[in-house]
Amino acid sequence: MEFMDLHIRESELQREIEEVFRQTLRTARYVGGPFVEEFEKEFARWVGVERAVSVGSGTQALKYCLWALGIGEGDEVITTPLTFVATAEVILLLGAKPVFVDVNPETFQMDENKIEAAITPRTRAVLPVHLFGAPAEMDPIMEIARVHGLRVVEDAAQAHGAVYKGKKVGSIGDCGAFSFYPTKNLSAMGEAGAVTTHSHEVADTVVLIKNHGQDRPYHSRFPGENGRMDAIQAGVLLKKLRYIDRWNRRRMEIAEVYRRELSPLVQVQRVGQNSTSVYHLFVILHPERDRIKEELAEEGVPARVYYPIPLHLQRAFSSLGYHRGDFPVAEEVSRKLLALPMGPWMDDEEVFRVVDGVKKVLKK
Repeated sequence: MEFMDLHIRESELQREIEEVFRQTLRTARYVGGPFVEEFEKEFARWVGVERAVSVGSGTQALKYCLWALGIGEGDEVITTPLTFVATAEVILLLGAKPVFVDVNPETFQMDENKIEAAITPRTRAVLPVHLFGAPAEMDPIMEIARVHGLRVVEDAAQAHGAVYKGKKVGSIGDCGAFSFYPTKNLSAMGEAGAVTTHSHEVADTVVLIKNHGQDRPYHSRFPGENGRMDAIQAGVLLKKLRYIDRWNRRRMEIAEVYRRELSPLVQVQRVGQNSTSVYHLFVILHPERDRIKEELAEEGVPARVYYPIPLHLQRAFSSLGYHRGDFPVAEEVSRKLLALPMGPWMDDEEVFRVVDGVKKVLKK
């Protein structure tokens, strides 16, 4: 059993992806072109937004969302310390300051009840993360943003297809950032990402940013970057988009078994009311996390540790002046968090092998 099996198992999909390579070779349209244009249109339709703009990675998607919204030098952006480094890294790269708030001890999402206390005259945006495929509590976040005149960027890198009160994540805030890294629910065969938004102004600005600020060849309106998606990644994503709903349903079926069998024995992530998680990861909390991981490996069950050091304690963010104890819930979760195997490639036998292994280890 593998923790994440990235092999393409569906023979039909394999043939479709091989055709993407053949067509790209025939047309020699390696960057941009029909695959990119069609993927942007179909992904926007699937998320439920006016526009989707393809970019080179999920990190670029986050950066370009903030950039297009005018976040820059001296601004503050409120976010969570329990996430991948890219979430806060891009804020610093734009000259702004990440301001962390602690997480909810049951959902592990940014605690919406602590956001207002972190707002200062320099605050310009809130950046919630839909952690492990589960939506953050967007209604109160959007209301706080409305009252204080803030922008909202959704980090949806792990949450392709997750739903909050009838809306897919990435369609609720001012814009959403998606990653298509090979481990994600919707994955490319390399680096790729997308920005989603209802705003044509934001989308048009991202188009300029990712193409060196050019509105036509050799005419740059401002200094931008090279953030374009290549045609092969777009073609692969376009093919996989037809399968993603089925793959997500399988993840939900596996999560239901894990939740039913394991929640009486160990803490699992709580999904918010009126939310649907797509379970990019299924995580448990245990105070002897490292021992549990080692003993699971002996039982043939691979498990992984995610985010063992929250961002406020990372050397990269030491200039922000945070210390151990500033966000005690995030620190506790990071000490205890362990992810179990999860993915649509798992059959029922593998699922129950994980369940039995966890039960055996916990009973020790």
